[in-house]
Amino acid sequence: MNPQKLLKDMFDAAIASAQPARCIPHFMPKPDEIGSGRFIVIGAGKASAAMAQTVEQNWLGPIEGLVVTRYGYAVPCQSIEIVEASHPVPDAAGLLAAQRIFDLVSDLTPNDTVLCLISGGGSALLPMPWAGITLADKQAVNRALLKSGATIGEMNTVRRHLSGIKGGRLAAACYPARVISLLLSDVPGDNPIDIASGPTVADPTTCQDALDIVKRYGIHLPDTVMRVLESGQGESVKPGDRRLSKSSFHMIATPMMALKAAAQVAQAAGVKAHILSDMIEGEASDVGKVLAGLALNVANHNMPFETPCVLLSGGETTVTLKGDGRGGRNVECLLSFAIATRGHPTIHALMGDTDGVDGVEEIAGATIAPDTLSRAFDQGIRPLLRLDNNDGHGFFQALGLSVITGPTLTNVNDFRAILIVSKE
Repeated sequence: MNPQKLLKDMFDAAIASAQPARCIPHFMPKPDEIGSGRFIVIGAGKASAAMAQTVEQNWLGPIEGLVVTRYGYAVPCQSIEIVEASHPVPDAAGLLAAQRIFDLVSDLTPNDTVLCLISGGGSALLPMPWAGITLADKQAVNRALLKSGATIGEMNTVRRHLSGIKGGRLAAACYPARVISLLLSDVPGDNPIDIASGPTVADPTTCQDALDIVKRYGIHLPDTVMRVLESGQGESVKPGDRRLSKSSFHMIATPMMALKAAAQVAQAAGVKAHILSDMIEGEASDVGKVLAGLALNVANHNMPFETPCVLLSGGETTVTLKGDGRGGRNVECLLSFAIATRGHPTIHALMGDTDGVDGVEEIAGATIAPDTLSRAFDQGIRPLLRLDNNDGHGFFQALGLSVITGPTLTNVNDFRAILIVSKE
């Protein structure tokens, strides 16, 4: 068995399981369900362009629409316009695309159908600030949230109440047309309100909830933003709103589906796979230490699992930035894990983001082997200093251990595989 190859094969299987071409056709409406009205495709997220392409390839009737995706993630479509914008901090291209999508659905009839394609990254790619909030304000909010250590659910609670399009507002704008949302989940627990901040689903959270999060993490926000939250002006569309009465959604791919696909690859190689959770959150370096403790127990005592085995997990960790290194959260978790496992001779691991971008680098993640720390020391690289400086990418790239996939055209969140082989 080649441990590094097996790890990468599992990562590839996880990504492949969430490809739109595999997931979307089963959930598409039938032409006879559309009737004589317009069929409009809209959407946002890192996978939205690939999702739109799949819709076009599986649709025979008239179709139109607009989706926005991350720079470098566009794929060719014939009738659906693809726009690229910035992620994770929104830009003017995303703002213009959001306004155009909103305008496209603002005059629909009960005979029309909107297919909304939503995937991870949509929060930044679909910025439409609430009245009185500027794009610069929204950019400042995103940067502050990303540095705060707040969970993705908490960050999106704040974002929903500063937006003119999220928190159910996009579906409300489509009313009285029928809205079908296809969601590709990148969030722990697959809560639809947290996938791209829920533009087409009702939001039970409030402006006060957003304020509580801001205070909990000591996040400094522009005065204009605070006024919107404190006044309650940014309240989102709530459950029971009649404008959402014709709106439905389907979860087409999730982190758990990806972990199960990876588990099948391990089992085919004769390695037992154990899925720990698809909902692990927390500070990335702390999660790395916890996973290291579990891996060491398995390696040293064959408890709670016997070797050889692989421990799989997903979710979305966070990083509270203290240094000026190159991120991101998966390599930070892996570096912490490597330090805590101290080069154990039977432990290998891969951690990465299924969208191919960990943090802001075009690097999906990295791998470690038993000799990783010793190789670093031989090159004069000090792992603890790199961890303290939030420089996971710098550490692993110097050792040639980065995992680079290019744009994967999907996103089902973090992927962690810890392979523990038997002692020789």
